[in-house]
Amino acid sequence: MEEKRVTKEQLKAALSHDMEELLDRIVDSVNKAQWGHIIDQSEEPVRDAHAEFRRQAYQKALELLADRQKSFSPWPDSSADQMAEQGPAEGQLPDNKRSGGV
Repeated sequence: MEEKRVTKEQLKAALSHDMEELLDRIVDSVNKAQWGHIIDQSEEPVRDAHAEFRRQAYQKALELLADRQKSFSPWPDSSADQMAEQGPAEGQLPDNKRSGGV
């Protein structure tokens, strides 16, 4: 089972470019802010950069896991697409049905 897991080193390698981009955005945001208004002018862009990085990190972790599971699957025709097609668990409503949506 261990070979199907994602390691910290794999995720770190996959995110190296994204981490550099995050750091660039943080540095740019604080450096562009006017003295005396650094927090006011940089906080939101930095928060947005972190949100984007968080999304990318989670997405890449899931992709790595899907790739690892596909490559070690006992079924030759299994794929990440099949994982996505599974749908909600029995008795679980889709997101749009939970909140009273259409």
